[in-house]
Amino acid sequence: MSTLIGIRGDADDGLYSPAKEKAANRGAYISRSPLLLRRVRQLLVLAKVKVILGLCALCVVVLLTSRLSSFMGWNPHYPSSVSSPSRGGYTVLINTWNQNSLLKQSVAHYASCSGTDAIHVVWSESDPPSESLKAYLKKIVLSKSQTAQKPNFKFDINEEDNLNNRFKPIEDLRTDAIFSVNDDVIVPCPTLNFAFTVWQSAPFAMVGFVPRMHWLDKAKNGDAYYQYGGWWSVWWMGTYSMILTKAAFFHRKYLDLYTHRMPTSIHDYVSRERNCEDIAMSMLVANATSAPPIWVKGKIHEIGSSGISNLKGHNEKRNKCLNDFISLYGTVPIVSTNVKAVDARYEWFW
Repeated sequence: MSTLIGIRGDADDGLYSPAKEKAANRGAYISRSPLLLRRVRQLLVLAKVKVILGLCALCVVVLLTSRLSSFMGWNPHYPSSVSSPSRGGYTVLINTWNQNSLLKQSVAHYASCSGTDAIHVVWSESDPPSESLKAYLKKIVLSKSQTAQKPNFKFDINEEDNLNNRFKPIEDLRTDAIFSVNDDVIVPCPTLNFAFTVWQSAPFAMVGFVPRMHWLDKAKNGDAYYQYGGWWSVWWMGTYSMILTKAAFFHRKYLDLYTHRMPTSIHDYVSRERNCEDIAMSMLVANATSAPPIWVKGKIHEIGSSGISNLKGHNEKRNKCLNDFISLYGTVPIVSTNVKAVDARYEWFW
């Protein structure tokens, strides 16, 4: 006779059965699944919130870092370094031609810059400036200047129309720094003052905002031939060797060197061609320093109509100037570089 032995479970008064236990375990798993999924969802949401908060914190850190200079008491307009008598500020040398309305805007703007010690207008028109124009510009300089010591203002009047006039020596200058600019070019004061601090670090270099380049193209009749490159060439190649004097700082001594020491053949060339005085000045500075210029990154505004650079045949004339000046020097004085001065406080990437 067989005997049936029953085994009782701990939580059940009935008999033990493997099938019953398997079914019970399946039910417990099913009952726990919604709770597990809900927990997973909560963890994912929490992770997303942490990521978003982390990104926000990173943005705040970057913003605070970019503005750290102001929190440390530094003034972005450089009043202590630019307008300090010990440093001398700079003289704005404006070249003008038959554009009185633009001249008024230009003088008014540069008079408002804290580093401006004096403003000189190079006047080469056949008729001298009218008394009303003189009075207006002197008044606007006094009203626009924000410094205790108002900038000096003067017309440098020339008897003949000659592009070499823009680089004649100036008597009674109180500054070593000259900012040469065309009457239709406006450089914002903070940008201009930053460029001045760059120039102070290299006072015998040419420092400015409009770079140009050159490169050896090919030989013509056995002689080396160089190409003059405009802005798009600079952008594409990432190098430059000249800074145009339509917006550039240089030392006052170069006015004397240009007028009295530069070969007269180059003076005559500029007078005859009515072009390329800026290339001549770039070569003069490079020949004196054996060093490249410095390009300052900064936005400038050209408020006039298109200039001679947009005229037909302009590039061909510049190529000819470049090669003729190299021939007159007997060497290539200009030096290429890819260095650019950037005000890192206002740049995300530098």
